[in-house]
Amino acid sequence: MVKEIERKFLVSGNEWRDLVEADIPIRQFYLAATPDRSVRVRVSNGASAKLTLKFGSKVRERDEFEYPIPLAEAEEMQAFAIGHVIEKTRHHVRHRGHLYEVDVFGGMLAGLVVAELETPEDVPDEMLPDWLGREVTGEQRFYNASLALGGIPEIAA
Repeated sequence: MVKEIERKFLVSGNEWRDLVEADIPIRQFYLAATPDRSVRVRVSNGASAKLTLKFGSKVRERDEFEYPIPLAEAEEMQAFAIGHVIEKTRHHVRHRGHLYEVDVFGGMLAGLVVAELETPEDVPDEMLPDWLGREVTGEQRFYNASLALGGIPEIAA
């Protein structure tokens, strides 16, 4: 089990694009989702799949269990998805020694760009990159499970 400590931000600039180290196409869907737990299947690069269980209702910290699963089984499980399937490209971007995962959403969420920062320590605001916009950590409507169930939040549209 891993403790997931995460901050989320809307992205307000494009300067990050020149710093991209990797691009990963992702398709993910949820088999169960409530405010304090979720079961997700994620397919990365169309080649590998993982089953992820997340528990907890704290704003920045949740327990996470993740297991590789056969791609064929992930494809079969998609028939049991609740809500919509999320399509996004995850871009790895480094800034001041920290890895930011910038998700550019496609499909019904096109136009939404969210950056996530997972660190064991709190990064002071003055150390954050200028291309980050408003912090949305703890706003359920920006969690991927909520996006799958409810679509793009009004404020980000």
